[in-house]
Amino acid sequence: MKEETTKVYGYRWLVLFAFVLVACMTQVLWITFAPITSAAAQFYHTSDLMIGLLSMIFMIVYIFVVLPSAWAIDTWGFRAAVGIGAVLTAVFALLRGIFASNYTIVFLSQIGIAIGQPFVIGAITKIAARWFPVKERATASGLGTLALYLGPLAAMFLSPSLVLRIGMSRMLVAYGIAAAAAAVFFLLVAREHPPTPAGRDERVLMFDGLKSMLRQRDFIVLLAMFFVGLGMFNSVSTWIEDIVRPRGFTISQAGSLGGLMLIGGIVGAIVIPLLSDASRRRKPFILMALIGLIPGLIGMTYATGFGLLLLSGFVFGFFLLSAGPIGFQYAAEITHPAPEGTSNSLLLVMGQISGIVFIFAMDALKAPTSGAMTISLLAFAALTVVCILLGSTLRESPILKAKD
Repeated sequence: MKEETTKVYGYRWLVLFAFVLVACMTQVLWITFAPITSAAAQFYHTSDLMIGLLSMIFMIVYIFVVLPSAWAIDTWGFRAAVGIGAVLTAVFALLRGIFASNYTIVFLSQIGIAIGQPFVIGAITKIAARWFPVKERATASGLGTLALYLGPLAAMFLSPSLVLRIGMSRMLVAYGIAAAAAAVFFLLVAREHPPTPAGRDERVLMFDGLKSMLRQRDFIVLLAMFFVGLGMFNSVSTWIEDIVRPRGFTISQAGSLGGLMLIGGIVGAIVIPLLSDASRRRKPFILMALIGLIPGLIGMTYATGFGLLLLSGFVFGFFLLSAGPIGFQYAAEITHPAPEGTSNSLLLVMGQISGIVFIFAMDALKAPTSGAMTISLLAFAALTVVCILLGSTLRESPILKAKD
């Protein structure tokens, strides 16, 4: 079936929107405590590292759940898999709110939410393949990936504000209700397939595809790049308050920085994939993202003025996070006919592994007296340069070249 004769349905946007809501809530619940680390540590009478663990546990759990969730996505379809993740997210988010004052139950609830997360966020390219034609798939992946940025954005702005206005316990209850509403909406509107296929999409079985993709040099390079890039995002998001606190910035200013970083990412994730689809190229935009994030990272490392700090965060987020959806789609294209859920999940798990390593490293490398994380941030800049060199060796997407 040729793409030009493929029928597309407006309902695809509602399916994508329902997915975005659920995925957004998984991210809100993941990063809830990052912009309020000091307030949460005081509320639970524990250390900053123990509060950081509430976010880091998501990365640890992801490593163990990623393959079962990828199998579920590719075998049962995205509706069943995301439905499982949505229900787990809703149940444990509500439990977290009900027992908000008990750190142990909150921590166990975080584990429950974390088990559900891979079933949701690993399905981005599967939805794009099922409902969208090839010419729209990077755009659809970009919009789906927006959820990974909208959730933390909401948490960065809302958590500090809600803690100050209604307190920790009520904030967690509100998040639980929102997660339950998103789950119900997804289960009501999501459909696995359109009435007619959105395009050719033959795929092999998951484990056959896994063996095939791990033999591809370009995919291995992409894994290394996601190891650095996504791990950088996860660790910087987790320690956002600790990064700026030594320079005298407040909890609200830390939340604003995290918010501007994610706003930049949202703009980038919309604009850059559209340009990639229009030009029918992936590699130049991946490289542009890596090069462009370095000035923003340096600004976040040294800025002492609030305006410059916010600008740096926006630039950093715009370029770093715009690379995500293009990288996901590029991986799906170069590993075809391996299942999208498998390639998507492998890229994400690299960021979870590196996120754990980077979070502990950033805490260990803090300046002993001031607590500044300058060494870690400069190390990220150096690793980004290595990724640029690796990225320059990538080949263009064979699927897009075949359609030129």
